[in-house]
Amino acid sequence: MEIVIAHDYEEMSKISAGLIAAQIRKKHDSVLGLATGDTPSGTYKELVRLHKEEGLDFSKIKSFNLDEYIGLAPLHPNSYNYFMQENLFKHINTVPANEFVPQGNTDDPEEFCAWYEQKILEAGGIDLQVLGIGRNGHIAFNEPGSSLASRTRVKALAQKTIEDNSRFFESIDQVPRFVITMGVGTILDARKILLVANGKKKAEACAKFIEGPVTSQVTASALQLHPFVTVVLDEEAASALQRKEYYNWIRDHKQLVQKKIGR
Repeated sequence: MEIVIAHDYEEMSKISAGLIAAQIRKKHDSVLGLATGDTPSGTYKELVRLHKEEGLDFSKIKSFNLDEYIGLAPLHPNSYNYFMQENLFKHINTVPANEFVPQGNTDDPEEFCAWYEQKILEAGGIDLQVLGIGRNGHIAFNEPGSSLASRTRVKALAQKTIEDNSRFFESIDQVPRFVITMGVGTILDARKILLVANGKKKAEACAKFIEGPVTSQVTASALQLHPFVTVVLDEEAASALQRKEYYNWIRDHKQLVQKKIGR
């Protein structure tokens, strides 16, 4: 697991967008796993800039989003379908047929979950999975106690998650209690993983999943088992880490080595 500590949210967003862009340039038909929320919105804004100003081409990309609220139609302003359209898809040249986001208004959520897993398999698997992290250490909507081998499924939200997400709704009573989410096992199947986090409120969760034990009570800690994970944090999100000096030393010396060999 490589830990990159940026100075602030803007730098974090540029670094993470640069890593995604590098994947796309290396493999033009990459399959991306995408996340929603406040944290990746800056990353998507930078990707849009790279598309419009530097010609970053998304035309052959397929994408699969992590999750969606059950009961919200795709055009609902608080749905993740709507978020992806407004923050990324409508600003770049992806093909709509290649944009996969769980459908919260499906008649049979369980059947949809099996279908979604099959579509990921048919696409050849996810090349780069983008993640955020919740205050309780969850990735996607894999709440504490989720199986680390779990697949895409219906999941009930924890109270802390409901409270955190209530800021997007008029009241906490409007926050859906159930979601469709990729499982931890589904996420770990990705060839590469990029997790981004910012803000003091994420500091404890970041310290637990990076430096704590692997446990289902902090589902992000399962990323310690993956061979290719990059974590990009701002200074506030990294503030509780015990080994910051070591992570910064690696970052600085890696850049020096890359310069020497011309990368």
